[in-house]
Amino acid sequence: MDAPSEPIPVIRDVDGGTARLLPDVDRPRARLLTVDGAPQSYVDPDDPGHLEFEYVRRLAHVLDEIAPPGEPLDVLHLGGGAMTLPRYAAATRPGSRQHVVEADRGLLALVADELPLPAGSGITVHADDARRALEAAPAGSADLVIGDVFGGSRVPAHLTTVSYARAVARVLRPGGVYAANVADGAPFTFLRGQLAGAAAVWPETALIAEPSVLRGRRFGNTVLVASAAPLPLAALTRRAAGDAFPARVTHGAALHRLTGDAAPVQDADAVASPEPPEGAFSIG
Repeated sequence: MDAPSEPIPVIRDVDGGTARLLPDVDRPRARLLTVDGAPQSYVDPDDPGHLEFEYVRRLAHVLDEIAPPGEPLDVLHLGGGAMTLPRYAAATRPGSRQHVVEADRGLLALVADELPLPAGSGITVHADDARRALEAAPAGSADLVIGDVFGGSRVPAHLTTVSYARAVARVLRPGGVYAANVADGAPFTFLRGQLAGAAAVWPETALIAEPSVLRGRRFGNTVLVASAAPLPLAALTRRAAGDAFPARVTHGAALHRLTGDAAPVQDADAVASPEPPEGAFSIG
């Protein structure tokens, strides 16, 4: 009897380019989502706790540590992709109320067709611009806001400013936490501006990043964490250090040194995050 043929990738034009859902030979129903060759999400519907991307695991560390294990949270996700983190939160914190904002309607349709969310997940998906949805959201309605919005491989300019950060802070409850994926490389002009903007809004900030990125050896993802309340720094440090690709939590004086004399980004001066160097995140 002939062996079954390999799964054929699903290829579809979406608003942001050409999306592909690629199979994983080691996980029968898992899929890697790419848009124009850049990896966007990895989802295993059979194991939502499996987080393939390092930066996604770091965002998950924040979600794991801001409340006791299993406690439901109200989460606002800015940027959806294939809904990796919403699925993770639904599995690890049942009963959570999650709102996902994703501007790419074609991508939403692809995910709904090929990787539908489980029934009763508590996840509501909105097709909208992230900042517009943020500014319309009720004040004090979220325990956690996760920022992971990319137009292609760059964060849109209007999501990089201190005004945007203030809009996030308005939506957070007292003690709520903001966690954002920020990609950059030396000399960290973009990252430093994001750190300055966060520090202008929140008294508590930290950065989770691999040492090789912070040393300027490569372009990569970092996770910015901010809150009006003390952050669980010791727990985040343990989790980051124990990852398969260990990371460091930078805060306090060390974070101030990294930020340097950078100023918060204003709406009038905002630009998109830097284009990653060729091959930084692409596959194959």
